Amino acid sequence: MPYYEYRCAANDRTLEVRHGMNETLSTWGELAERTGTALGDVPADTPVEKLLSTPVPVTAAANAPVSGGCGAGCACARPA
Repeated sequence: MPYYEYRCAANDRTLEVRHGMNETLSTWGELAERTGTALGDVPADTPVEKLLSTPVPVTAAANAPVSGGCGAGCACARPA
């Protein structure tokens, strides 16, 4: 499952959460529950925005073949 970032404009917080590609969180309450974050002063029904962000490469096992990356210069290649 991939990681996604969501931003709550009401408290100016951005949180990362892992969920399926077919799932979307729409409120601060859903996001807080999934990440184990306290609601604080923000009502649970406050909308959150899903952010578009650059994927973070996953570290492969030590014996995995070295990938050259996608060629787009996005740092997805493993360091030599």
